[in-house]
Amino acid sequence: MLGNKEKGSFGSSNTTTLISRDTEVVGNIKFSGNLDIEGVVRGNIVAQSGKDAVVRVVDKGLVEGEIHAPSIIVNGTITGDVYASKHLELASKARVQGNVHYTLVEMAIGAEVNGSLKHNAEQPSKDKARKPFGGAGSPEERTQEPAQPSQVVGTAKS
Repeated sequence: MLGNKEKGSFGSSNTTTLISRDTEVVGNIKFSGNLDIEGVVRGNIVAQSGKDAVVRVVDKGLVEGEIHAPSIIVNGTITGDVYASKHLELASKARVQGNVHYTLVEMAIGAEVNGSLKHNAEQPSKDKARKPFGGAGSPEERTQEPAQPSQVVGTAKS
């Protein structure tokens, strides 16, 4: 799970910002590229809009605040709401105390979410726009399957 993704699978930026162990940041962070958190962040984390960005909260990392980013990978602790517009990965040591808003989520056995999971549908592009199932149109359009919701990969025990 954590760290076994192929290079380039998340984000397109080559810049990485590291909050290392034994480092505490108090205040909000606005960033682009990759943000790796091994220490403590007491404040909200927000990715710049219109950019691919990844937040990684590693094993002993702690965030006390909200996280808003396209892709978020958690194997540490978050106390606050999480908003992942593209992909959220909760590894086995992930602990989230707050609501989780996601489009696509992966959750490993052992991950904990103490809050609600709320699915956010992707905004359809013009190329992917579909007519409602059973709506007007040609016979092919009327038999077209409805868009499938995002899937949870794996299960978690607490």
